[in-house]
Amino acid sequence: MKQFLVSIVINNYNYGRYLGNAINSALGQTYSNTEVIVVDDGSTDQSREVISGYGDRIVAILKENGGQASALNAGFAASQGEIICFLDSDDVFLPNKASEVANIFQENPDIGWCFHPLILDEAEKLCDLGSKYSTASQQTKSEYSKIDFRVDIQNAKLPTFVPATSGLCFSRNTLSQIFPMPELKGVTISDLYIKYSAISLASGCALKEALAVQGVHSNNAYTRNKNRDELRSLFSRINTFTAYYMKKDFPFTSKLTNKLFAKGLATHLHSSKGGIQFNDIRDNYFVEASYLEVVSIWIKTFFYYVKLFKKELV
Repeated sequence: MKQFLVSIVINNYNYGRYLGNAINSALGQTYSNTEVIVVDDGSTDQSREVISGYGDRIVAILKENGGQASALNAGFAASQGEIICFLDSDDVFLPNKASEVANIFQENPDIGWCFHPLILDEAEKLCDLGSKYSTASQQTKSEYSKIDFRVDIQNAKLPTFVPATSGLCFSRNTLSQIFPMPELKGVTISDLYIKYSAISLASGCALKEALAVQGVHSNNAYTRNKNRDELRSLFSRINTFTAYYMKKDFPFTSKLTNKLFAKGLATHLHSSKGGIQFNDIRDNYFVEASYLEVVSIWIKTFFYYVKLFKKELV
């Protein structure tokens, strides 16, 4: 049986203090047929010194800062594997991650994605990964469910089984239909865009066991914004930008994107922050929508606005 090449793509920006743990976990996989690609997105800390220390054991891509989508585009373009696994530079993979994922793709050659949950732990402690999570990494075979959510996506149902970046694995065929992603510096659309696009294009598998550890620290994108207004502004941009580009690239997801757009607009109305990019995307979305879609979006926006007012959203 052919052994799939698994490409592990690590995107990094100024996480030099954690990056070595991520790279070590990728290089320490029990599955031998892997390649590790590290994309540094214009870091100004010690990240590039850390990367240089690994020599030819990794594929290093050193680029100017362009945002997460830009970094993942570069990583995917450099990858050779039939399976691509993304790893944030402040997270780590358990040693059996690549092996478990490769087995699932072998058993299910028709799937386009494979997701698994993450263990949350303090990022500073992830250097002790081997001893702390040895029991978890000895799991012989992961249990999983096969899921075809394509019709649900077309009917605007939001999936509840999608993890953060380091729990995402895809077939090259599926990602080839998604990449290159739209690049918007300073706006994190990539996670949501990749997840929802992949689920709309192919069936997949959701594992029950965690195969990675997500590092928690004060500089996480969602934890550093303690202010409710900042968080709402962030979620507003993520939802509206993802909705806009998904609708352009995958028109059959319009019911879902209209729902996402309404969520983003409602969140924006509760936030004092907007910006030229947001205003342009908002205006273009409405211009390209039909009259009935516009009416439906405003009704949904009012619904989500009331939920926000009751502190049930965000």
